Amino acid sequence: MEKRIDPTPSATTEALAMVQDFLQLGHCALSYTSADGWPGISRIALGRDGAGVPLTLVSSLAPHVAGLRAHPTCALMLGEPGPKGDPLTHPRVMLRANAEFASTDERAALRGLWLATHPKAKLYVDFADFAFVRLRPLNGLLNAGFGKAFSLTAQDILA
Repeated sequence: MEKRIDPTPSATTEALAMVQDFLQLGHCALSYTSADGWPGISRIALGRDGAGVPLTLVSSLAPHVAGLRAHPTCALMLGEPGPKGDPLTHPRVMLRANAEFASTDERAALRGLWLATHPKAKLYVDFADFAFVRLRPLNGLLNAGFGKAFSLTAQDILA
């Protein structure tokens, strides 16, 4: 019987460094299920909490917030195509996550972390309809370019 080669091996040190770079971009695409069960996608600002867990600041006026409250499973896609070539050959990372709305007791600490990396958010961070949401990774896939894909564990993502 022929041994099958795993097309997405565990991440290398170089791949893990690439994932961390993507998490510093400050934004990503968020895939979610809307409150009425339909798929949705939104571009969101992205940061990290003190433990390195991806974090976003959201307004309850945005449709994805009701979706995340009803269906906390979601996915993130980070990475931008370069200026040349086929966009599908450029590196990107896809993460599966669970959305966890932060408690009001955590707000002050998360506010400080958020404003350190998103200073323009000072204009709206204190609005009553805004909340912090952790996007706790479950696993992921790094597509580092043609023929270079790696499986990611939650520990890989939080490293």
